[in-house]
Amino acid sequence: MLEEERKYEVDPGFVLPDLIASLPKHSRVLEHPPATLTATYFDTPDLRLARAGVSLRHRQGDERPWTVKLPTGTTGVRHEISRAGRRGSPPADLVALVTAYSRGAGLEPAAVVRTVRRAYDVLDAGRLLAEIADDAVEVLHGKRVTATFRELEVERKSDDRELLDRLEPALVAAGARAGSFVPKHVRALGPAAAGPPDLVPAGDLPAKPTAGDVAVAAIRRDVARILEHDPLVRLGEPLPDGDTPVHQMRVGCRRLRSDLRTFGPLLAGGFADPLRDELKWIAGVLGEARDAEVQRERLRLTAAADPVSPLDTAAVDRLDALLAARQERALAAVAEALGSARYRALVGALVDATREPRLTAAAARKAADVLPGLVAKPWRRLAGGGGDRIAPQQLGALDPDERWHAVRIEGKKARYALDAVAPVLGGGPRRLAKALSRVQSLLGEHQDAHVAAQTWLELAAELPHDHAVAVTAGRLFERERAAIRAARAEFPEAWQRADEQGRTGWLP
Repeated sequence: MLEEERKYEVDPGFVLPDLIASLPKHSRVLEHPPATLTATYFDTPDLRLARAGVSLRHRQGDERPWTVKLPTGTTGVRHEISRAGRRGSPPADLVALVTAYSRGAGLEPAAVVRTVRRAYDVLDAGRLLAEIADDAVEVLHGKRVTATFRELEVERKSDDRELLDRLEPALVAAGARAGSFVPKHVRALGPAAAGPPDLVPAGDLPAKPTAGDVAVAAIRRDVARILEHDPLVRLGEPLPDGDTPVHQMRVGCRRLRSDLRTFGPLLAGGFADPLRDELKWIAGVLGEARDAEVQRERLRLTAAADPVSPLDTAAVDRLDALLAARQERALAAVAEALGSARYRALVGALVDATREPRLTAAAARKAADVLPGLVAKPWRRLAGGGGDRIAPQQLGALDPDERWHAVRIEGKKARYALDAVAPVLGGGPRRLAKALSRVQSLLGEHQDAHVAAQTWLELAAELPHDHAVAVTAGRLFERERAAIRAARAEFPEAWQRADEQGRTGWLP
């Protein structure tokens, strides 16, 4: 679940002010008796979790005493996952959740914090709006208190996204100090815990970037995308925007493979190829699970495509049950892969790639002088065809689906290359990428329909005596072939628009 809270430093004499004026008309604040909470935080010897904004703790007295908190990229908003379990070693699934940050290193007690908490519920007609925790904190070393501080935590519990903004002025007026969001265990652990994370963020490009600056920023963005979605894939929960972590992690792998290829002339020998090989492996495992996601969603959409001519609902449900079984097997394979030593080694290599990217002498040249030539290569492979490749303008309405898919693969490489250089080269790549996105959308729909059509027939074959399923699968197949014909009909105009001189003239 997502946790949104704000922290405030307060002096020992701070008194919680009257908050009613900042709340809806019939609200009230309910005070709870003070409670003493003792939490033990676990980390690696070099505090990898704390430096990454991650925590793993055991807190005595909680119904589910083990909790992991993960960053979301938004200050004050974190993923919070709690589990039951005995004191001692953390539950294995929570240890797995922090693999992207611990990289498999051992976890041990790093800090013990004792808190006397005065908690308040902010209620509106019995509905919980927010929880306020007034915490007097002691940092313990054995039985000795080594440091003390006091802080307020205000956590939003309702869907009122402006509630924390309305409460803050009253708290600040009473002496609370808003500032950086520093978790208790980071304050307890001291400066070492506040150091930079091992995973180096992309950051902002300099005013006059080199080609190497752009390459390194792209690699760091891609690695962050992969590793930030690692724990969410393990949790199996959808993202707030309705997308899935499996999809986003797979996209991260594909983009990084593409960027390593695009920027290959700027990367020292031996740097990219081992990463690309291992990324291909994990992307393939994720791909099986992603395909099952897409097919289950598409089954319902295709079945409902013509309300005037509905399909057999029970037969559709039986097809979906077969897909669900495939998805379960694919997700089990993902879990096995993410739990392997091979994957942990890949995580270590990805983190190292963000810290110590190895570049060639060419990387020191101006980005504007080098990048257009790097993008021109995948664009020529797409637009020019040659060898065993077919150019988009050569695709025919009667060509086999595989030829259309081959163009889609080359188009994806070109699109990723354009996205990687757009932050520096600006308008030219962005205009071309926008036009190419329409091309890719049509080719993506074409491929999804092709795979789905074959899947419906395969599933029907698994139930050879179910005539209702056979008829339903046949009708689904014909709807997918209609979608393929529609995509093919729109494609020539979309490609012509992308290939106009006004969009490609900047390429050498």
